[in-house]
Amino acid sequence: MNFSTEFKNYSFIFIGSLFLAYGVVSLFIPNALVTGGTSGMAILLHYIFKLPVGILMVAINAPLLLLGTRYFGKHFTFRSIVAIGFTAVCIDVMGEALHVKALSHDVILAAIFGGIAIGIGLGFILSGHASAGGSTIIAKIVAARTSIKASTVMLLIDILIIVSIAFLFGNIDLALWSLVSIYLSAKSIDMFLTRGPSKKVVHIVSVKIEALCEQIVAQLGKNGTIVEGSGIFEHENKRMIFLVVENSKVPRLKELIQSIDKEAFMVVMEASELLGRGH
Repeated sequence: MNFSTEFKNYSFIFIGSLFLAYGVVSLFIPNALVTGGTSGMAILLHYIFKLPVGILMVAINAPLLLLGTRYFGKHFTFRSIVAIGFTAVCIDVMGEALHVKALSHDVILAAIFGGIAIGIGLGFILSGHASAGGSTIIAKIVAARTSIKASTVMLLIDILIIVSIAFLFGNIDLALWSLVSIYLSAKSIDMFLTRGPSKKVVHIVSVKIEALCEQIVAQLGKNGTIVEGSGIFEHENKRMIFLVVENSKVPRLKELIQSIDKEAFMVVMEASELLGRGH
């Protein structure tokens, strides 16, 4: 086991736990909101039984993590135990000992910024190769023993939590804003894990590939690939340029293509994640 790698993993876990705990204590609990997964279950049970959220998190996740060893391996499971344990301690210390005040009593702001804070926290924890909840373990167990997909099980768990909060408080608005917060958390996790590269993937089909390549190298850089192919109708030979460019360079690329081949076909897509060659 590499010490520096594990130190980095646990650093991410501790930072993520603090973000997650602060979002729960300062924004979710004061506004009767819930998040998804087993953390959401713990918050929901806190509203019902008035027990500390941290203790409930450990009680829910402990048996699941023991079951999860066979699915995720002992190193991932141990890091997850640390993540859940530290998050639970932070939540209860912030809420019960330090009495951290609510950052906002506006349910809309709480849903938005609480969702982002929890998403960032989970992003850090996942970057530390750990998990902050056992809903993924439940999903894997159900998927292994039935024909139901793991993603469907996780979605059903979140829906059950959302419906429960609506019935508990008799307020559909809380359920809807909790749903918004779960969506924002998911988006925040995605952006955190992919680091949100500000780049586009561009495909260019043209009969003037050589001229385009010459100008692209001169004005935008030499990184790119020519892909050989054929049309699906008459099976004529076609060539395509594959590029990854900065967002700011896309307008210049469009002008360059138009100036050389007005009949060129160009497709621009988001580069959600880049790996290798310096990325």
